[in-house]
Amino acid sequence: MTHRSRRAIEITLTFAAPLLILLLWELLSRTERIDPKFWPPPTSLWETARDLVVEGDLIGDIWASLIRILGGFLLGAVPGVILGLAMGLFWPVRVFFMPIATAIYAVPKIAILPLVIIAFGIGEASKMVVVALSIFFLVVLNTMSGVMTIDRTYQDVARNFGANRWQLFLTVALPGALPAIFTGLKLALGFSLIVIVGTEFLAARSGVGHLIWQSWQTLAIKKMYVGLIVTGLMGWALTLGLDAIERLVLPWNDGR
Repeated sequence: MTHRSRRAIEITLTFAAPLLILLLWELLSRTERIDPKFWPPPTSLWETARDLVVEGDLIGDIWASLIRILGGFLLGAVPGVILGLAMGLFWPVRVFFMPIATAIYAVPKIAILPLVIIAFGIGEASKMVVVALSIFFLVVLNTMSGVMTIDRTYQDVARNFGANRWQLFLTVALPGALPAIFTGLKLALGFSLIVIVGTEFLAARSGVGHLIWQSWQTLAIKKMYVGLIVTGLMGWALTLGLDAIERLVLPWNDGR
């Protein structure tokens, strides 16, 4: 099988699953096997989505959520990678931070929202901080695991050639752990979307989560479904974007 034909099959299968679900939903709703008041046919959502776009609400909500996701993602991922590299390379750092990492990682992230609001107020900063705290140790633990799977021989060779700690970071730990780092970043990006939508339920006046919650409270069912579908599409688009970055950074890992 050629690369082009395999790529065509991959694209077909990628779109086949969601289209099949939408077709089944459409059929069940049109035949009233499920209540169309609460499960409206997907084709009936186009008009609602168009109205939200024309009014400007939907685009504004998407933009607000994306800014919060990307801001919080960068705020949590960059220091997470750095700490993960240090924990993977140096056992004292690992022993010192592991109890904190495992304890905070287990705490439901939406539970820390009141504390974050107390510290940072109800503005945009608090929403980004919630996302950053939610993904920080996820990135840390994946990065650390990636470093610890690197053959110790590479570190020994680097030290024998006089590499200092900074050079160990850049020439051994970071390149060797990049596949694990990107795995952690993908998980973190998806988790960022989950956290920000939940946060917008409770502490926002804009965003896709706010749209979903407000629509549910007013029983605007079609608006609610538009928000849910947009959330799924945002997650898909963000993952595709990170996949593209991974292919640029790790071209040798593309054939997996």
